[in-house]
Amino acid sequence: MPAIFRWKGFRFFFFSNEGKEPPHVHVAKDSCEAKFWLKDCSLAYNDDFKHNDLKRLKKIIKEQRAFFLEKWYEHEERKY
Repeated sequence: MPAIFRWKGFRFFFFSNEGKEPPHVHVAKDSCEAKFWLKDCSLAYNDDFKHNDLKRLKKIIKEQRAFFLEKWYEHEERKY
């Protein structure tokens, strides 16, 4: 699960075996982790991030959405 993007200590990444899930990105920092769907930048799950962190993360994901989608599809193509 290599990082595809880093911002202020937050690490954005994909897992190699995501099955048939739609495009999304995982975010981790310290012991917190979240997952966002890239279609609408909505929160899929949250494990311990505070509300303010989630707001900032959603903003960054919206700003970087095209980049994350590009990396998602590159990653998916490499699996086959």
